[in-house]
Amino acid sequence: MSAHPEMNPVTTGDAIASAATASHQREDMAWLLRHFVADVPGVTHTVLLSRDGLRLLDSEVDKDWADELSAALSGVASLAANITGPSHEKHPASQVMIERDDCLFFVQSAGQSAAFGGHPSNNRGLVETVLAVIAATDADAGTVGFEMGRLLQKFAPFMQIPVRVGAGDEVR
Repeated sequence: MSAHPEMNPVTTGDAIASAATASHQREDMAWLLRHFVADVPGVTHTVLLSRDGLRLLDSEVDKDWADELSAALSGVASLAANITGPSHEKHPASQVMIERDDCLFFVQSAGQSAAFGGHPSNNRGLVETVLAVIAATDADAGTVGFEMGRLLQKFAPFMQIPVRVGAGDEVR
């Protein structure tokens, strides 16, 4: 066996298998995003982004707009996580909603995933992710938020450290 990992057939085979698995995971996650849009009333778009603001996956959103949304909404997630609450402590926000006259934005942490190995913000094989959902102004915010939680539970097999669900919020 070679002392250089890139020359080692076992390591190379493992790397190829790992890349194929990650690619399959990304395809499955993208499928879940597209079906989320199709199945949840009022939802028009979804984007899975990295905590640092880069688009990872989307539900067939215009790529330039998805990139712009990713940058902006990662900032929203970061601001929400760094606001000191009444206990004088910082706690991550479960969900942030922005209401505008043309749409609703929902932002929620989605956990750490190993499916994005080549991503620039990859830290020890994991990328922190954020789920962004765009909905029509007449969408039921409670339903959208509930369904986002269910979607994140479906993402759990693709996450190294999935988002935890509170007691009584289990997916059925």
